[in-house]
Amino acid sequence: MRTVTKDNITDVFMGYVSEETSPRMREIMGSLVQHLHDFARETKLTHEEWRAGIAFLEGCAEIETEDRHEFVLASDVLGMSSLVDMINSSEDATSSSVLGPFHVSGAPALAYGGDMKRHYGGPMLLAQGVIKDTDGNPIAGAEIDIWQTAPNGLYASQDQEQDTYSFHGLMTVGEDGKYAFTTVKPVEYTVPSDGPVGDILRACGRHPWRPSHLHYIVKAPGFEPLVTEIFPDDDPYLDEDTVFGVRKDLVMTYVEKPASEFPEGMEVSGKVTENFLHVEFDVTLAPKA
Repeated sequence: MRTVTKDNITDVFMGYVSEETSPRMREIMGSLVQHLHDFARETKLTHEEWRAGIAFLEGCAEIETEDRHEFVLASDVLGMSSLVDMINSSEDATSSSVLGPFHVSGAPALAYGGDMKRHYGGPMLLAQGVIKDTDGNPIAGAEIDIWQTAPNGLYASQDQEQDTYSFHGLMTVGEDGKYAFTTVKPVEYTVPSDGPVGDILRACGRHPWRPSHLHYIVKAPGFEPLVTEIFPDDDPYLDEDTVFGVRKDLVMTYVEKPASEFPEGMEVSGKVTENFLHVEFDVTLAPKA
């Protein structure tokens, strides 16, 4: 008979794991339980604190819906999402960044130069770039899924006033690998703070703000898919993103240009009569391992 103690409980747990368990599952579960047990021992976790942790998880589950992913948000604000991104990013490719909890699948097709701004007010932004491989060659037929907040700082899945795919588009590039679209300048916004994740932020004295950004998911046969975001270099929250999503190579610069320099062949809602913002951002995909 082996008596379980606070010092050997991790070893006893691992002894319960079947020999048929895959090596990777054994490694992950063993490390997870080891760190959980060490955490409890190091902090001398009380029953009250343990119950508070369980209540946090139950609170996340209670408000989790198809349009609100509180567990993803918790992973984001704790830095776990960004850490996993950075661990799995290729040094030769564009850095990945957090998916976030507001992506809507099945976005409508967006033609080259397509208009996402539509009737919304705010500065017009023309975004262009090339999808390329690590040798600098364009990737023909790459698919780029684009989304962002509306000028009110809300994603379509958060806002009943927007249609399902507001500020969402799915573009397939041509032989030259180029993408281009017009939209409204993204704004900084706060992550939802009316649930358990908000309680964590307030308890730690943290704000809920994110810098403005565009979201991209880029895919192409033979390449690793990329989930990323790009951020303007003049955003006030660039150095204090509450979900730790900013990477050096994901920072870009808006260049203000006169209406006379707006290129032909772009779809816009009405004639361009005022200055617009322009940004060029190339995306590099890593080959599949």
